[in-house]
Amino acid sequence: MIVRHLGRVDYAATFAAMQEFTAARDEDTPDELWICEHPPVFTQGLSGKPEHLLKDIGIPVVQIDRGGQITYHGPGQVVAYLLLDLRRRELTVRGLVNRIEQAVIDLLAGYGLTAARLAGAPGVYVGKAKIAALGLRIKHGCSYHGVSLNVDMDLGPYSAINPCGYEGMAVTQLRDLAAEWDTAKVGEALAQHLARQLDEK
Repeated sequence: MIVRHLGRVDYAATFAAMQEFTAARDEDTPDELWICEHPPVFTQGLSGKPEHLLKDIGIPVVQIDRGGQITYHGPGQVVAYLLLDLRRRELTVRGLVNRIEQAVIDLLAGYGLTAARLAGAPGVYVGKAKIAALGLRIKHGCSYHGVSLNVDMDLGPYSAINPCGYEGMAVTQLRDLAAEWDTAKVGEALAQHLARQLDEK
């Protein structure tokens, strides 16, 4: 698997690049993992409802083709995009989701945090507060989109939405929970934990 650290990149351009990569790949194309951050943007998934954007605060809204509803991306949030051939890996969608969530849980354990899944609400939580959001698209057996982990960001824009369609859902970030953090190092660690999970059958 090729790991690319892209830095801070425009969301719409990255979304288009994921679609193009997935459309062009064949059975021999290596899987890729992209680690990045985005300037402020709301993304609205296929299940998204307009009423979950509670107010216009001047942040663009991009309609996209992943599952799920509305979420926020911004500086200080680490995003991992998983461009994988699930058939070649003999991996189900549920299996992929479990591995992504476990990678985040294991990463946070390294910071002394007990994180967990919540039934019926994909992502990773510390207590009842969401720290990582997850959304995927599977096309011809190949995945794109991925997971976003809140590290050191302005959480204010979350107040303008119902995160992932849940009214009043609390969100949190590593900065508010751990004694120390570094966004770049978290990105590197997330890539390592995801690679470790994906190497397991």
